[in-house]
Parts: sequence; C-alpha cells; structure tokens
Amino acid sequence: MTTFFIFMACLSFSIAAQIDLVKVDKSKRRLYLIEQGQTIKTYRIALGKFPKGAKHQEGDQRTPEGEYVLDAVNLNSNFYKAFHISYPATKDIDYAKQHTLNPGGDIQIHGLKNGYNRPPEFIQSFDWTNGCIALTNEEMDELIRLVPIGTPIHIEW
Repeated sequence: MTTFFIFMACLSFSIAAQIDLVKVDKSKRRLYLIEQGQTIKTYRIALGKFPKGAKHQEGDQRTPEGEYVLDAVNLNSNFYKAFHISYPATKDIDYAKQHTLNPGGDIQIHGLKNGYNRPPEFIQSFDWTNGCIALTNEEMDELIRLVPIGTPIHIEW
C-alpha cells in the first residue's frame, strides 16, 4: 500500500512538470490542461457576464480571446486564489489605441469570491465574473499545483 501512495505522489509531480498548455473553450465553458497535445484534465468554468466575443475595453465584462501566458499566482486575492493571465497583449493594446479605449487588465483564473457561502456547484452554473475565468476553490488549488508559472493559455470562443 505504501508503494502505491509513493507512486501516485511521483505521478502527480510528473504531471505538473509536463503541462505545456492551458486551453479555454468559452463556448463550452471548459478549461483544459494539455500535455503534448493530450488533454490531462478538464474543468467546468464560469466566465464574464458577456462571454461571447473578445474583450476590448475595461468594464465590458468579456473574457479575452487569444494567446496569453499564466504569469503569476496571487495567494492574497479578493478571490480564494488567482492565477494571473498576461492580458492585455500587444494586439489588445493596439486595438484599444485604434478605437480610443482602455483595454483594462487584471484578468485572472480565480476561485470563488472570499466570504462567499453558496455551494460551488451553484456559482459555477452561470457566468458571473467581470471578465475573468472562475473555478471552484478546490479546483483552483489543483490548477496551481499542476500548472507551472509561464505556461501558455489559449482562449477561444
């Protein structure tokens, strides 16, 4: 029995070291952890209140679309924990300048709002963020454990 637990601990570490892409399919409300083209883990997500279409400006409550990087973990967030997404990218800033908009920022994958008392299944049943991607707190712990800082994230409709 001890050998089994040691093997599982090594397997978990191995998976964490090999996740090379996080993919978000906004239309399906799913986040996928990818290793060498293979889906390792799938999560149900909540998005911004207006999920269809790319984020163009601060306050539009849209989740960005495109290629970004998970560049920092915040353990002292207004939400349970948060993984920062490198939005806005150059293309987002250029679009905002062309249209005299503020692209906004501080887009994250995060857990539930601190102090929220309803069941996680309820909060994941509708889109409620201001443009971020939300997981349950338990899933957020797992994501931080499995995904290294610097991992690319691809977000699409």
